[in-house]
Amino acid sequence: MSQTQSLTKPWLVAVWPGMGNVAISAGFYLMAKLEMHLFAEFSARELFDLNHVEVKGGLIRPGDLPRSRCFVWKDPWKMRDIVVFIGEAQPPTGKYALCRRIVQFAEELGVERLFTFAAMATEMHPTHDSRVFGATTDEDSLAELRQLELQILEDGHIGGLNGVLLGAAAESGLRGTCLLGEMPHLFAQLPFPKASLAVLEVFKTIADIDLDLSELSQQAHEMEQQLGKLLAQIEHAIEQQQQAQQETENPYGVQPAEEERMSPQDEQRIEQLFHQAEQDRSKAYELKRELDRLDVFSEYEDRFLDIFKNPESKEES
Repeated sequence: MSQTQSLTKPWLVAVWPGMGNVAISAGFYLMAKLEMHLFAEFSARELFDLNHVEVKGGLIRPGDLPRSRCFVWKDPWKMRDIVVFIGEAQPPTGKYALCRRIVQFAEELGVERLFTFAAMATEMHPTHDSRVFGATTDEDSLAELRQLELQILEDGHIGGLNGVLLGAAAESGLRGTCLLGEMPHLFAQLPFPKASLAVLEVFKTIADIDLDLSELSQQAHEMEQQLGKLLAQIEHAIEQQQQAQQETENPYGVQPAEEERMSPQDEQRIEQLFHQAEQDRSKAYELKRELDRLDVFSEYEDRFLDIFKNPESKEES
């Protein structure tokens, strides 16, 4: 860890990439809208390995291992601080060992409750509201979920670190809850912000915090419309793909050079959004959406997260 800090009755939210980007999108949104700043970096490099390196202009770039970083919101009313743990990837091995280290870190901070977010794939129609399923480590938290009329995950399992971390928390006696946002199984490989929205609506109620969800709600509505169109296009897309394979225009498997993903106008807009976010962290989620739309977030991720490094970086107007 890069630093320690005195916190007020903190809660910890841990997220990683996963199905539908449900957890990681909710974590980024929470971080941006609460205008958090970088609190600590969690070192777990020995659990990861490189599968490839990038080549640009014929030059091989050094490989980048996934990072795990913590961001903090200091409650101005001194009721409860919130720490968000964002992992760029889940390690292929050593998951339980990593979770034990995270629980130990949480205990050192005095964390009172731990939350993870995840996706629950069902046969839901993409135009229907996402339900939130819940599972907890203790009876009091379970009663809380029942009072909120959530769907209780009575039996089953929670895959990945979203579940293993809660197992490690239960072993240590730390209260833990997993909130799972419902999404269509058919679109499990696509972002589904409606599930992230549903999860944050529940977390907002449990944590009793003021969190503006209007931007995420708009994003969920836009994705709902896109998926409706996609349903009508799937059959046509498959037919065209099969036809393209039969034409064998490229028998030697040589891949054409990628087209430029960003126009000069796109680059200018990204720089404008970075400037706005550096002045007002609540604008950061709009920046992230634009980076995701252009499929360049990985190239800007460190710069994006640097916005949250300094708690005093926001200028007074």
